Amino acid sequence: MDPHPVRSPGPNAPRPARHASRLGAVLALGALVGLAACAPQAPQGYYARPAAPLFGGAGSMAAPQAPVAASTRIALLLPMSGAQGALGPAMLNAATLALFESGARGVELVPRDTTSSAGGASEAVRSAIAEGARVVVGPLTGPETAAAAGQARAAGVPVLAFTNDVDQGGGGVWVTGITPAQQVRRLLAAAQRAGIRRAGLAGPDGPFTSRLAASLRNASREAGMAPPVIVTYPAGASRSQAAGQLAAQAGPDGLGLLILAENGAQAREMAASLAGAGLASPPMRIAGTVLWAGDPSLTSEPALAGAWVPGPDPGARNGFEARYQSAFGERPPRLAATAYDATTAALRSVRGGDPRAPAALPVGEPLQGADGTFRLLPDGQVQRGLAVFALTPGADLQMVEPPLLPGAAGS
Repeated sequence: MDPHPVRSPGPNAPRPARHASRLGAVLALGALVGLAACAPQAPQGYYARPAAPLFGGAGSMAAPQAPVAASTRIALLLPMSGAQGALGPAMLNAATLALFESGARGVELVPRDTTSSAGGASEAVRSAIAEGARVVVGPLTGPETAAAAGQARAAGVPVLAFTNDVDQGGGGVWVTGITPAQQVRRLLAAAQRAGIRRAGLAGPDGPFTSRLAASLRNASREAGMAPPVIVTYPAGASRSQAAGQLAAQAGPDGLGLLILAENGAQAREMAASLAGAGLASPPMRIAGTVLWAGDPSLTSEPALAGAWVPGPDPGARNGFEARYQSAFGERPPRLAATAYDATTAALRSVRGGDPRAPAALPVGEPLQGADGTFRLLPDGQVQRGLAVFALTPGADLQMVEPPLLPGAAGS
């Protein structure tokens, strides 16, 4: 069973107020948006979670009224059950917040459970399109997106997927996650401004390292930098040996920037091994990925002091988290911001009043989201205005370069 639809707020809708949140509370969304028309009653025991109104007690829910005119439908393909089921309710919360804050009228969010599977995503998109969805937000992963994309393309319905798998973009599908290419390009832009002319990458064998490596090769070539040094190794390999291999390939010229496709203890071990291999930092600058921003243990490694980390606009992100926590009583998970951003783009695509009209995504237009400024590109990719931060021992990340949207002035 899927969550109830979420309709846009009426003209006299109250602002959200803080409440004691449960994830199942999002089902009583009529209390959030103060519907000018019918406010659906929250079913009890949905997904075995107690239902509760989003804001205030049960008495704050509006009584059902006469049905409203047909709404423009936006499908939300969310993992409400299965392996990623814990993320679904928070992503639905974020999408609802985007709807409320947009001020859009005559729009209905139609959530569908993907069951965290490709088969579930395929059935979810079929159901949503059959019920008149004009644009699809989600699903979460690359395999789910691949399963849903064919039916959406056949129906002429655009998809704003949460995945960061760039291979899924194109042909009416947009990849809204923070991709490896976005991270690499932002780091290289900072490196060029610091006078660095050669970069490298080290990481364990796997799809993520492969995507970072391909992005680094392309970005280095486009920037006029020297060909990068790339070393990959089995996940269980000695990091000391990998560091020695990297130093040998770098040669006497060394590297100005080294991106580590590692996390946690492996990143700390690899960083500590570099100096012994002759790749000291400084003068070489170490960098990581956006995943490093959520790992405070990295600041305990002296070799990582000052390492660069790409990440979203902190002002936008902090503002989104504050609004989300005020509305739902808890901090949002990382991926909730992606759901907010994708829904924001979807809402811009259906403004016009005709629920039967095809969606017109704002391709090329800078949009403001939970993670800062972003732009949909014609090829199904998304540009994001990422900042660069530095790891600081015993402290929070320190911003060293502000968010820059590619193609904007100063980028």
